[in-house]
Amino acid sequence: MLNHLRTGVSMLVLFTVLTGIAYPLAITGVAKTALSSQAEGSLIRKDGKIIGSTLIGQNFASDKYFWPRPSATSNAPYDASASTGTNLGTTSDKLKQAVKAAIDNLHKSGITGPIPADAATSSGSGLDPHISPAFALAQVDRVAKARKLSPDAVKALVEDHTDGRLLDIIGEPRVNVLELNMALDSLKS
Repeated sequence: MLNHLRTGVSMLVLFTVLTGIAYPLAITGVAKTALSSQAEGSLIRKDGKIIGSTLIGQNFASDKYFWPRPSATSNAPYDASASTGTNLGTTSDKLKQAVKAAIDNLHKSGITGPIPADAATSSGSGLDPHISPAFALAQVDRVAKARKLSPDAVKALVEDHTDGRLLDIIGEPRVNVLELNMALDSLKS
Protein backbone atom coordinates (compact mmCIF):
# COMPACT_ATOMS: atom_id res chain seq x y z
CA MET A 1 0.00 0.00 0.00
CA LEU A 2 2.87 2.39 0.77
CA ASN A 3 4.21 1.81 -2.76
CA HIS A 4 0.88 2.84 -4.27
CA LEU A 5 0.69 5.92 -2.09
CA ARG A 6 4.29 6.92 -2.97
CA THR A 7 3.55 6.44 -6.69
CA GLY A 8 0.32 8.45 -6.43
CA VAL A 9 1.97 11.35 -4.60
CA SER A 10 4.91 11.32 -7.04
CA MET A 11 2.55 11.46 -10.03
CA LEU A 12 0.55 14.28 -8.39
CA VAL A 13 3.72 16.34 -7.85
CA LEU A 14 5.04 15.57 -11.35
CA PHE A 15 1.82 16.52 -13.15
CA THR A 16 1.31 19.57 -10.95
CA VAL A 17 4.75 20.83 -11.97
CA LEU A 18 4.22 19.90 -15.64
CA THR A 19 0.66 21.09 -16.18
CA GLY A 20 0.45 23.76 -13.49
CA ILE A 21 3.83 25.44 -13.88
CA ALA A 22 5.94 24.30 -16.85
CA TYR A 23 3.21 24.23 -19.50
CA PRO A 24 1.68 27.65 -18.61
CA LEU A 25 5.15 29.24 -18.49
CA ALA A 26 6.07 27.72 -21.87
CA ILE A 27 2.82 28.88 -23.51
CA THR A 28 3.18 32.35 -21.98
CA GLY A 29 6.74 32.55 -23.30
CA VAL A 30 5.68 31.51 -26.81
CA ALA A 31 2.76 33.97 -26.75
CA LYS A 32 4.95 36.87 -25.60
CA THR A 33 7.47 36.07 -28.32
CA ALA A 34 5.14 35.36 -31.23
CA LEU A 35 2.19 37.63 -30.35
CA SER A 36 3.55 40.13 -27.83
CA SER A 37 0.81 42.75 -28.23
CA GLN A 38 -2.02 40.26 -27.91
CA ALA A 39 -0.35 38.46 -24.98
CA GLU A 40 -0.29 41.75 -23.07
CA GLY A 41 -3.99 42.44 -23.66
CA SER A 42 -3.81 44.35 -26.98
CA LEU A 43 -3.11 47.55 -25.06
CA ILE A 44 -3.03 50.91 -26.82
CA ARG A 45 -0.44 53.37 -25.62
CA LYS A 46 -0.15 57.07 -26.32
CA ASP A 47 2.94 58.96 -25.20
CA GLY A 48 3.97 55.93 -23.13
CA LYS A 49 0.68 55.87 -21.20
CA ILE A 50 -1.88 53.08 -21.54
CA ILE A 51 -5.16 54.59 -22.73
CA GLY A 52 -7.12 51.43 -23.42
CA SER A 53 -7.31 48.09 -25.14
CA THR A 54 -8.62 47.12 -28.54
CA LEU A 55 -10.52 44.31 -26.77
CA ILE A 56 -12.48 46.30 -24.15
CA GLY A 57 -14.92 49.08 -24.95
CA GLN A 58 -14.73 52.49 -23.34
CA ASN A 59 -17.45 54.96 -22.50
CA PHE A 60 -17.36 58.01 -24.78
CA ALA A 61 -20.18 60.42 -23.98
CA SER A 62 -19.06 63.66 -25.65
CA ASP A 63 -20.56 64.70 -28.99
CA LYS A 64 -16.97 65.06 -30.24
CA TYR A 65 -16.54 61.29 -30.17
CA PHE A 66 -18.19 58.27 -31.68
CA TRP A 67 -20.30 56.53 -29.07
CA PRO A 68 -19.98 52.83 -28.35
CA ARG A 69 -22.88 50.47 -28.01
CA PRO A 70 -24.56 50.45 -24.59
CA SER A 71 -22.70 48.62 -21.83
CA ALA A 72 -24.42 46.03 -19.66
CA THR A 73 -21.91 46.23 -16.81
CA SER A 74 -23.55 47.30 -13.58
CA ASN A 75 -20.87 49.20 -11.61
CA ALA A 76 -19.84 51.61 -14.35
CA PRO A 77 -19.99 51.50 -18.14
CA TYR A 78 -17.40 49.13 -19.59
CA ASP A 79 -16.15 47.92 -16.21
CA ALA A 80 -14.08 44.87 -17.20
CA SER A 81 -14.33 43.42 -13.71
CA ALA A 82 -18.10 43.16 -14.10
CA SER A 83 -18.37 41.61 -17.55
CA THR A 84 -21.85 40.31 -18.18
CA GLY A 85 -24.78 40.57 -20.49
CA THR A 86 -28.16 41.80 -19.33
CA ASN A 87 -29.69 38.32 -19.46
CA LEU A 88 -32.98 39.97 -20.33
CA GLY A 89 -35.15 38.09 -22.80
CA THR A 90 -36.99 39.57 -25.77
CA THR A 91 -40.25 39.68 -23.81
CA SER A 92 -38.70 41.60 -20.89
CA ASP A 93 -40.33 44.96 -20.19
CA LYS A 94 -37.07 46.20 -18.66
CA LEU A 95 -35.21 45.43 -21.92
CA LYS A 96 -37.92 47.09 -24.01
CA GLN A 97 -37.73 50.24 -21.85
CA ALA A 98 -33.92 50.33 -22.05
CA VAL A 99 -33.96 49.96 -25.84
CA LYS A 100 -36.67 52.63 -26.19
CA ALA A 101 -34.69 55.02 -23.96
CA ALA A 102 -31.53 54.40 -26.00
CA ILE A 103 -33.38 55.01 -29.28
CA ASP A 104 -34.98 58.20 -27.90
CA ASN A 105 -31.54 59.49 -26.81
CA LEU A 106 -30.09 58.75 -30.23
CA HIS A 107 -32.95 60.60 -31.93
CA LYS A 108 -32.43 63.56 -29.55
CA SER A 109 -28.74 63.62 -30.54
CA GLY A 110 -29.75 64.16 -34.17
CA ILE A 111 -29.57 60.64 -35.58
CA THR A 112 -32.45 60.16 -37.99
CA GLY A 113 -33.80 57.14 -39.77
CA PRO A 114 -33.63 53.55 -38.63
CA ILE A 115 -31.40 52.91 -35.61
CA PRO A 116 -28.98 49.96 -35.97
CA ALA A 117 -29.57 47.22 -33.39
CA ASP A 118 -26.13 47.60 -31.82
CA ALA A 119 -26.87 51.27 -31.10
CA ALA A 120 -29.61 50.35 -28.63
CA THR A 121 -28.54 46.97 -27.24
CA SER A 122 -25.50 45.79 -25.35
CA SER A 123 -23.27 42.93 -26.41
CA GLY A 124 -23.19 39.57 -24.67
CA SER A 125 -20.21 40.58 -22.52
CA GLY A 126 -21.27 44.18 -22.08
CA LEU A 127 -17.72 45.19 -23.07
CA ASP A 128 -17.72 45.03 -26.87
CA PRO A 129 -15.27 47.60 -28.29
CA HIS A 130 -16.83 47.51 -31.76
CA ILE A 131 -19.87 49.02 -33.40
CA SER A 132 -21.38 48.31 -36.77
CA PRO A 133 -20.42 50.51 -39.72
CA ALA A 134 -24.10 51.53 -39.90
CA PHE A 135 -24.00 52.88 -36.33
CA ALA A 136 -20.70 54.66 -37.00
CA LEU A 137 -22.04 56.26 -40.18
CA ALA A 138 -25.22 57.32 -38.36
CA GLN A 139 -23.03 59.36 -35.99
CA VAL A 140 -20.94 61.11 -38.66
CA ASP A 141 -23.00 64.32 -38.84
CA ARG A 142 -23.07 64.77 -35.05
CA VAL A 143 -19.32 64.24 -34.69
CA ALA A 144 -18.49 66.42 -37.69
CA LYS A 145 -20.64 69.26 -36.36
CA ALA A 146 -19.17 69.05 -32.84
CA ARG A 147 -15.61 69.09 -34.21
CA LYS A 148 -16.29 71.58 -37.02
CA LEU A 149 -15.08 69.06 -39.58
CA SER A 150 -16.41 68.15 -42.99
CA PRO A 151 -18.87 65.24 -42.79
CA ASP A 152 -17.08 63.75 -45.81
CA ALA A 153 -13.75 63.74 -43.94
CA VAL A 154 -15.33 62.05 -40.92
CA LYS A 155 -17.12 59.53 -43.14
CA ALA A 156 -13.84 58.71 -44.88
CA LEU A 157 -12.26 58.15 -41.48
CA VAL A 158 -15.04 55.70 -40.57
CA GLU A 159 -14.56 53.85 -43.84
CA ASP A 160 -10.78 53.67 -43.26
CA HIS A 161 -11.35 52.15 -39.82
CA THR A 162 -13.96 49.60 -40.85
CA ASP A 163 -12.68 46.04 -40.54
CA GLY A 164 -14.24 43.50 -42.87
CA ARG A 165 -15.17 39.90 -42.29
CA LEU A 166 -12.40 37.43 -41.48
CA LEU A 167 -11.59 35.58 -44.70
CA ASP A 168 -14.59 37.41 -46.21
CA ILE A 169 -17.01 34.96 -44.57
CA ILE A 170 -16.59 34.98 -40.77
CA GLY A 171 -18.19 37.64 -38.60
CA GLU A 172 -19.59 41.01 -39.53
CA PRO A 173 -17.90 44.24 -40.61
CA ARG A 174 -17.08 46.32 -37.54
CA VAL A 175 -15.46 49.53 -36.34
CA ASN A 176 -13.30 49.71 -33.21
CA VAL A 177 -14.57 52.81 -31.38
CA LEU A 178 -11.36 53.56 -29.46
CA GLU A 179 -9.17 53.35 -32.57
CA LEU A 180 -11.65 55.48 -34.54
CA ASN A 181 -11.76 58.14 -31.82
CA MET A 182 -7.97 58.20 -31.58
CA ALA A 183 -7.77 58.75 -35.35
CA LEU A 184 -10.42 61.46 -34.99
CA ASP A 185 -8.29 63.22 -32.37
CA SER A 186 -5.39 63.28 -34.81
CA LEU A 187 -7.46 65.07 -37.50
CA LYS A 188 -7.15 68.84 -37.79
CA SER A 189 -10.29 70.98 -37.85
